[in-house]
Amino acid sequence: MSLIYKLVARAEWAEASALGVYAGSQVDRDDGFIHFSTAAQVRETARKHFHGVAELLLLAVDAEALGAAVTWEPSRGGDLFPHLYGPMPASAVRRVQDIALDGDGAPVIGALEP
Repeated sequence: MSLIYKLVARAEWAEASALGVYAGSQVDRDDGFIHFSTAAQVRETARKHFHGVAELLLLAVDAEALGAAVTWEPSRGGDLFPHLYGPMPASAVRRVQDIALDGDGAPVIGALEP
């Protein structure tokens, strides 16, 4: 199993998990795909896009369960990031982890499985 990661607001995930499908954040919908990060990328994603965001969750998603809808495209610094064109079934999520903020408001992400 290959894991990719998605940072989401707690309320957003509560709604999506109840529906059984996640259509993405407003940014995802505006961009036309759901943004994910690898284990090596997610800390920088959190720092850059989620500083000061309370009630944050980290979803560990089975990329293989998403199939060919996941594409790897260049983004920040030329790194390839996983993008999902279409909704994400909640069943692809393997773990949901609360993300705390440090004293400066930066999300704290521990060790992750690749």
